[in-house]
Amino acid sequence: MEDRDPILTPDAQPEDNDRALRPQGLEEFIGQAEARSNLKIFIQSARQRGEAMDHTLFYGPPGLGKTTLAQIMSRELGVNFRMTSGPVLAKPGDLAAILTNLEARDVLFIDEIHRLNPVVEEVLYPALEDFELDLVIGEGPAARTVRIELQPFTLVGATTRLGLLTTPLRDRFGIPTRLEFYSEDELFLIVSRNARKLGAPADEAGAREIARRARGTPRIAGRLLRRVVDFALVEGDGTVTRDLADHALHRLGVDNMGLDGADRRYLMLMAEHYAGGPVGIETLSAALSESRDALEEVIEPYLMQRGLVQRTPRGRMLAQSGWAHLGLTPPKSQGDLLI
Repeated sequence: MEDRDPILTPDAQPEDNDRALRPQGLEEFIGQAEARSNLKIFIQSARQRGEAMDHTLFYGPPGLGKTTLAQIMSRELGVNFRMTSGPVLAKPGDLAAILTNLEARDVLFIDEIHRLNPVVEEVLYPALEDFELDLVIGEGPAARTVRIELQPFTLVGATTRLGLLTTPLRDRFGIPTRLEFYSEDELFLIVSRNARKLGAPADEAGAREIARRARGTPRIAGRLLRRVVDFALVEGDGTVTRDLADHALHRLGVDNMGLDGADRRYLMLMAEHYAGGPVGIETLSAALSESRDALEEVIEPYLMQRGLVQRTPRGRMLAQSGWAHLGLTPPKSQGDLLI
């Protein structure tokens, strides 16, 4: 998308060198209190039994800490961590190579597990249940099956699209864990801690200003913080204050609710051209020269989460808070349309 600001995308970017900012243990991890407390119990139980922990599935929007939690799990269990992703495992042999090199109780993390090749997925089922691999070697009449014994291991899957996971695969995870968006207070603690690590301490108002615009996502908070720190070092005295953060974020095109140019263009189009709606998604797609998928998966989720836009059977409508955010007065007919 042309106007989409990469600084506000929750997907990982090449410049996100945030390894040093990631928490190293469950005690350091901020947010996701329910998931964290449950994982603590499961990890402690696995350690006391001396067995591999049950297979775990993390699902939720991107940028909430699925990879970080998987790394913390392996560290707390005191075992090795192996990481790959669904699209990389193109052939059963690729999976077999990774699984046969695992030691007892190791953690294998598969990101984007919903994009796993169906053939590889079928080979994974016996590995998850019986810790055995059934592979077919050769072709035609010379083909034969080989059974390979595996060490007990823990598979940690991560997905942003739970609905795309096949039911048999989803059912084989004993610990499904949903990660939720972070509150402003949780993001404030994350920003404050990371600012100290980056050598540019943030005062309370400055850290809260960044947290408020981070869309409930630590990855975006970290990205905004690094850009604000750049401004603090060059144009300020190295301290992140509220005024400096506000100035820097406005320079980056991020408004006080965390919206960027693409979000505002979407809202303004509905307000100015369609009187707030209802307007069909195909019409919006044509007017903005964006694909329907881009609107539904990239722009709309956050706008709906903040109550700026609503979906109705007749199309999209600008909500009252959407008009207020744009500083516009809704037309009188808007009230009739909401009935």
